[in-house]
Amino acid sequence: MTSTASDSITLYRLQGCPFCERVVRVLDDLGVDYHSHFVEPLHSRRNAVKRAAGVRTVPVIVDESTGVTMAESENIVAYLERTYGEGGA
Repeated sequence: MTSTASDSITLYRLQGCPFCERVVRVLDDLGVDYHSHFVEPLHSRRNAVKRAAGVRTVPVIVDESTGVTMAESENIVAYLERTYGEGGA
């Protein structure tokens, strides 16, 4: 986790998940603050993710500053680069 702004992004992730780690790397590379919320390994018990995003898959981000909630690492990475990369916020 970095410390450049307020933690407006919550990342729902699973320990050891390569898709989640991809998102973490991009967040770190961009210097974006985030809060990691580690979820239950058992898919059927990922109720926090289900409440936040309507899915039980990870990774999921909730960006309070833009009102965006999304799943799928490829989509998340594209969003983060577009929003927080050069030319973004």
